[in-house]
Amino acid sequence: MSDRYSVAPREAADVRAYDLETDVLVVGYGCAGAAAAFEAAASGAQVLVLDRMSGPGGASALSGGEIYLGGGTPIQRACGFDDDPGAMAAFLSAALGPGADSAKISRYSEDSVAHFHWLADRGVPFKPTLWDAPTWVPPTDDGLMWLGENSKPFSDLADPAPRGHRPAAADFGGKLLMDCLAEAARSAGATALFDTRATCLVLAADGTVVGVVARRYGTELTIRARRGVVLTTGGFVDNDAMLAAHAPKLLGHTKVSAGTDDGSGIRMAQALGAAVRHMSTGQVGISLVPGLAARGMVVNRHGQRFVNEDTYPGRIGQAALFRHGMRTWVVLDERAFEEVPEPQRWGVQPTHVAETAEELADLMGVPAAALADTVRRYNDFASGGVDPEFGKAPRWVRPLTPPLAAIDVRAGVRPPSESGDRRGTGASVFTLGGLHTSLDGAVLDVDGAPIPGLFAAGRAASNLHGEGYISGTSLGDGTFFGRRAGTAAARTS
Repeated sequence: MSDRYSVAPREAADVRAYDLETDVLVVGYGCAGAAAAFEAAASGAQVLVLDRMSGPGGASALSGGEIYLGGGTPIQRACGFDDDPGAMAAFLSAALGPGADSAKISRYSEDSVAHFHWLADRGVPFKPTLWDAPTWVPPTDDGLMWLGENSKPFSDLADPAPRGHRPAAADFGGKLLMDCLAEAARSAGATALFDTRATCLVLAADGTVVGVVARRYGTELTIRARRGVVLTTGGFVDNDAMLAAHAPKLLGHTKVSAGTDDGSGIRMAQALGAAVRHMSTGQVGISLVPGLAARGMVVNRHGQRFVNEDTYPGRIGQAALFRHGMRTWVVLDERAFEEVPEPQRWGVQPTHVAETAEELADLMGVPAAALADTVRRYNDFASGGVDPEFGKAPRWVRPLTPPLAAIDVRAGVRPPSESGDRRGTGASVFTLGGLHTSLDGAVLDVDGAPIPGLFAAGRAASNLHGEGYISGTSLGDGTFFGRRAGTAAARTS
């Protein structure tokens, strides 16, 4: 998707009259926008939210609803887990990879329990029960889940505790979360203008952002923001030109979005000299059933393991795409397959079955001797209930017995789209990079100085993440830093 309108700023001197005025203008109505709108309105500011869709939600409403929270939340304690901010920060610093923002991780971890209570006070329900197995999204309404904290190497860094908090919904919890946040923003006094697309920022002579230019039903609107503009417009996975320029490995895969993550907010801010961070990074979901992977082995095109299979499945997805070009298989036996209840297999079936590892390798197109040696070594150690090579938890370790099967993660079928046929890639992606911001969401220029009047949060900004990703850190950092951005914008004079 490309932007038909120039993102070059409009000079305030060229605006003869504003069609609308407000104190704080929030552009984008996902979880970050709703959190920003609530806090700005609760601070006493007049708040207007723009969104190009016909209602609030965005990609947040389509998500599983996981929110990464820890440090000793009531849900953790009810499930029998002690946790502290230091352990949470240690895990996030490692799991979010090179380039993770230590200052933001520290603040997020220190304030995590308070943020849990903020969400609960906005009506977001969490059930005090644990889903205790690897998964993308629990098939239950359990309110707590592991997200790799108990898998090596992370379990060696700090005492592990599950921190995936999920709204109590029978299915994906994102819509329930957004319903609660949007109602909270509305109740606090924020108003919204839908079917309205911001096209560029309005810039005063002294370099302060004082509003936006937008289009609604083909008509141009100019909107003045007396205190600040908060960009919560999402990432850029829907903009193939931006992907080609910054994150080419994400091209050609299924896009995880509401169809509006075209990078427009990022580009509008860049047109003012805003800095960006980690634009090459992305999250990768793959057609892999975590329960099957944990009970078997994940191997690459060389027939070799490359990860402990009980880890957060998105970590396997990133490695599969970025390091192995999606040439990745789950190798398992009949017992492993049958141990995962059919509804939790999502219709996934083995793509290859054989009586020996060598025969299976021939079907997979990987070196037969290498795969046979991988299976032999795995089984030798598994007979003693250990995995010294990658440290998979003993709970999941046992020898694999013939016949063996392989599941090609590229076999996941995705529908074609206007940007090309995406069937068979097996990957679903979204971007992680975005605008460089302060702890309070101020957008920073290439010299590290705040651009007056401009703030950002959510996937439009680069907050916690480096090269890695953990479920819940999109909704978590979106709501947390969205709150901070809304508060900061409201107090700007």
